[in-house]
Amino acid sequence: MGSQAAVSFLTNVARAAFGLGAAATLLNSSLYTVDGGQRAVLFDHFMGILDETVGEGTHFLIPWVQKPYIFDIRTRPHTFSSISGTKDLQMVNLTLRVLSRPDTACLLVIVQNLGLEYD
Repeated sequence: MGSQAAVSFLTNVARAAFGLGAAATLLNSSLYTVDGGQRAVLFDHFMGILDETVGEGTHFLIPWVQKPYIFDIRTRPHTFSSISGTKDLQMVNLTLRVLSRPDTACLLVIVQNLGLEYD
């Protein structure tokens, strides 16, 4: 009788551990975090891109239905280099540095028209 009670106890512990693991996985997949200097746009598989951007913090989503696209909205430098010739046939290296950042009001348009690689 003692071994049957131990097996029953271990079976109940295994079921409880499996249930807790499944609940933790569901909770983990329904949360996402937007860090400072970032904004998120939610894509819903049924409705498409949702009409509002999401600010900083931890937020809920519907697992496997919604997906967050997170954008860095801080100012970043982009450097462009080119080699050009002068009148006296000397080669000159030109470098241009541009500071840019996406407009937070236009993130929905950026995702819909340009995608995630808008740079």
